[in-house]
Amino acid sequence: MIEFKDIPALMLSPLEGKGDDAWFHTPPGKWCPGQVVDHVATSLENSARTMRSRIEKPPMQRRPPSLPQRIFKLVVFGTGFFLPGRKAPETALPGERPERAATEKKLKDAVAAFLEMERTLLPARATDLFVKHPVFGDLTLPEWLRFHCRHAAHHARQVRARVPTAF
Repeated sequence: MIEFKDIPALMLSPLEGKGDDAWFHTPPGKWCPGQVVDHVATSLENSARTMRSRIEKPPMQRRPPSLPQRIFKLVVFGTGFFLPGRKAPETALPGERPERAATEKKLKDAVAAFLEMERTLLPARATDLFVKHPVFGDLTLPEWLRFHCRHAAHHARQVRARVPTAF
């Protein structure tokens, strides 16, 4: 599994040295590489913002996960396999034509926000601070870090597959 700090390199290295033609190269019915990066950046940004908003709250109790939540978490966190056909939540949909520099900055800033929370909140808040994930239920900061590593690795494969070598 990749390290959290390596997410920007993982997502952006296939596009390094390539122009906007590669950034916006869209296979039929799919997101272009820029949209994939924007989706990952937006997901990171949203969960970091929500986690930060709860830092001052007193210790929380995790809601018991449902059986499907436990199964999905076991599969994704354990193997990195995401079920095909799952739609992204509305709040994590990418822009139609995400501006490259702004999207790259958003990705790097969101990763930096999580790394700062990791430095300042762990280990003290490792088990009593939660943000709900739409599929897995309540996740701790360490679990969010792990999820985003798996999520980025999943989408980095898409970026690599969609960046044509001719660009």
